[in-house]
Formats: sequence, structure tokens, C-alpha cells
Amino acid sequence: MSQDLHQPEASKDINSNWVTSSRFLFYVTLFSILALVVGNCSKVFTSGFKKPNPEVQTSSQYKPEYK
Repeated sequence: MSQDLHQPEASKDINSNWVTSSRFLFYVTLFSILALVVGNCSKVFTSGFKKPNPEVQTSSQYKPEYK
């Protein structure tokens, strides 16, 4: 009788148990997405966006200066 209650170790394997494998893949995917978001946010926060300051012709400004 005790042999009927014993589950083989193969049922705990990720290849044969789709519930365990789907849970594992869900957590791996969640961790990967979270790591990418945090990494990108920290990169943007540390470097920041540099606002370009292009040269504008004096005749094209808000208050133009004519010759």
C-alpha cells in the first residue's frame, strides 16, 4: 500500500509537469521584464535627455532682427 502513495521523482521534473513549467516560465518572464524596465529607467535617470540647443537664424526667431 505504501508503494501506491509514493510519487515518482519524474513528476517533479519541469519537462513532465506543465503546471510547474508554466509557473517557472511566468516568473522568469516577469523577472526579465522587470529587470529591463528598472535597468532602462535607471539609465535614463542617470544620463538624462540632453536638450539640443541649435543655432537659429536671427530672422526666424520669435522677435526677428532684420538687417
